[in-house]
Amino acid sequence: MLREQITGLVLAGGRGERMGGADKGLLDWHGEPLARRALHRLAPQAGPMLISANRHAERYAAFGVPVVADEGSSLAGPLAGFLAGLHAARTPLLMAVPCDAPDFPLDLVARLAAALDASGADVVVPTVTGDAGPRLQPVFCLMRSTVAASIEQALAAGHHKVGQWVQAQQLTRVAFADAAAFRNINTPGDMR
Repeated sequence: MLREQITGLVLAGGRGERMGGADKGLLDWHGEPLARRALHRLAPQAGPMLISANRHAERYAAFGVPVVADEGSSLAGPLAGFLAGLHAARTPLLMAVPCDAPDFPLDLVARLAAALDASGADVVVPTVTGDAGPRLQPVFCLMRSTVAASIEQALAAGHHKVGQWVQAQQLTRVAFADAAAFRNINTPGDMR
């Protein structure tokens, strides 16, 4: 699968409630905003790039890639970001990553794309092993553009949980050994 077939999407559209309302994608992480770091990690792995942001669009646009916003004003979470990305993408595949996971794997897209290609699934997500066994990491999602209608239906029905949505799709999972690579920053304590 060619990387030019995959649009990369950095999700930075959240409310940042556990960060006191801060726009997490613009928070400094070792000298650069979290969303820019995610772009730098994802860009070599995918083709065209997008940022999903519902606030500060002009600041995100300064990163040099198109910015898309959730449709409507509901801030319906990552699923709405997926949908905005799918509507803007001109490729058959979309790879979404959250802006607040600064160390996601540099082989993430290659491994997920190989699994998607081999399985014929519509969606592929990583799993990591934790204390309770394998855990899905559904916001790191490689999906076919054909799933847009399914997301639209889920959102129209008031379903906003990414984990539930991915499990209702034709899904493939890829195990990653390093759980820390998927650690996300949710609170000021996490930033420290």
